[in-house]
Amino acid sequence: MKILVPVKQVPDTATQVKIGADPKGIDTAGITWIVSPYDEYALEEALRIKEKQGQGEVVAVTVGPERAKEALRSCLAMGADRALHLSDPAWENADSLTVARALAAVIKQEAPPLVLFGRQAIDDDMGAMPAQVADLLGWPCASWIMEETISEDGKSVRAGRQVEGALEIFTIPLPCVLSAQKGLNEPRYPTLKGIMGAKKKEIKDVKAADLGLAADGAQLLVVALEALPPRPPGRIIPGEPAEAVKELVRSLREDAKAI
Repeated sequence: MKILVPVKQVPDTATQVKIGADPKGIDTAGITWIVSPYDEYALEEALRIKEKQGQGEVVAVTVGPERAKEALRSCLAMGADRALHLSDPAWENADSLTVARALAAVIKQEAPPLVLFGRQAIDDDMGAMPAQVADLLGWPCASWIMEETISEDGKSVRAGRQVEGALEIFTIPLPCVLSAQKGLNEPRYPTLKGIMGAKKKEIKDVKAADLGLAADGAQLLVVALEALPPRPPGRIIPGEPAEAVKELVRSLREDAKAI
């Protein structure tokens, strides 16, 4: 079974994000870039499916600038067989729908029966990409899955979707799109052999024209980013407990308008 895993390169979770000189974007100086953690769960699950079946192919794909190849190399080091780098001026500053159209186009070319996303990227936290791509393909989609099993005949997948206090179980015909939630598995660390082997694996550059897409540009433009206002200092209410409670309630009601 061929499984395609879209990934996104994002700033490391420990990065202190700052708005750049151009307020439409962040300052990228000194940022450590990583594969979005939820995408690692998706890749790990794809690798486990391949290992369980004893055959198949795992293909990682990303849309992004030249540095995004580092994310693909990480995927290859984990065990992906090859990678596709969608890089074109047409996708600069692309919004989610533009990216979804690019991914849907490459999925049509590759024709995998299963596409595994992470549930969302940790930079923008939109979580829209799996559903957008599935809609463009006309495929069923299940999000936030915590377990999955491919049927013996390879025609469907049994997926457990996280809901409050339980799992919601679906049997979904293939081809389909799934998005992985934390807890689906424990992503492996790349081995030294995997890291060295990743240097020999293929990363294919793909342009918009290769997918038959026009350079339409983004449908949604960022006007500006603004930093959150500083949090006001806390207030300590002195006095006896009974009087302090009365003052706290008054302050919450009249000053903070919280109750």
